[in-house]
Amino acid sequence: MFKKISIIGAGGWGTALAVLLAEHRGQVLLWGHDPQVVEELVSKRTNTAYLPGVRLPPNVYATGDLSETLDAGLMLFVTPSKAAREVATRIASLGPKEGQVVVSCTKGIEHDSGKLMGDVIGEVMPLSRIAVLSGPNHAEEVAQKVPAAGVIGSLHADLLEPLQKVFSLPSFRVYTSDDVTGIQLGGSLKNIFAIAAGASDGFNMGDNAKAALVTRSLAEMMRLGVALGGRRDTFFGLSGVGDLMVTCFSRHSRNRKVGERLGRGDSPEEIQASMQMVAEGIPTALSAWQCAQRLGVEAPITAQIHAVLYEKKAPHEAMWELLGRPPKAERESHS
Repeated sequence: MFKKISIIGAGGWGTALAVLLAEHRGQVLLWGHDPQVVEELVSKRTNTAYLPGVRLPPNVYATGDLSETLDAGLMLFVTPSKAAREVATRIASLGPKEGQVVVSCTKGIEHDSGKLMGDVIGEVMPLSRIAVLSGPNHAEEVAQKVPAAGVIGSLHADLLEPLQKVFSLPSFRVYTSDDVTGIQLGGSLKNIFAIAAGASDGFNMGDNAKAALVTRSLAEMMRLGVALGGRRDTFFGLSGVGDLMVTCFSRHSRNRKVGERLGRGDSPEEIQASMQMVAEGIPTALSAWQCAQRLGVEAPITAQIHAVLYEKKAPHEAMWELLGRPPKAERESHS
């Protein structure tokens, strides 16, 4: 169905998806905004800045020209969340074809509007047919063909089976869902909780405390996610608890590393200045906190991470405030 695939964003995840989807032997075009990254992708077939140790297959082509991506039957958006609207606007101005299938692979919530990335892209590119991809997928492992699974969702029911076939490969198993909102919220909110889990590591609080924190994070994810329009059962799936687990515990997780450094005393400014890749939990903490405030949803972990990142609250104070909250019945706290 899709003889040519365009991938918008040559970061680690975009590059990993290019390597994965190249197995179909069709043309895969990888667009990047950084001329140096694109030059290396073209001349050396590598991306040492974002995905070292991986070579591009012969049928993957790199470009810095957005217009070259327009004739693909399938377009994947893999930009940082803060750049999604800008890049989608640039593509829309070039006149993409009507009915083009666009899959959002970016995990985040837009500041102020509270819109998810699929909604942002759909708003800017209204003639496109939107789907979303999420799940516990670290680029480093996907590119190395280590077994993984994800979930693809769309409100266009006729797209689910074709997209499932595109993404289903020997090392990558894909499920489908029509809960586009829930899929995106699980993939976005888990990054905030990974920062909290990393802080627990930085404080050397141990496995018991971290397990409790991650469990309470799932409760908060469901509470806020349902209030924002997701289905409760979705958060028990790959884009919810699956992505939450891998992001909170994996050595590959940038968001967990951010939290660990916060727990060890580094400031948010120092951490961000030293990072080449975006830790999506940082901008998402602000967006999710705004959503919780607007809806009146109790989100104590999100509130404390927001306070540390944006209000200069000391991480140890935030952690002790969480531990000092009044206990309640577990069933009630999941509602």
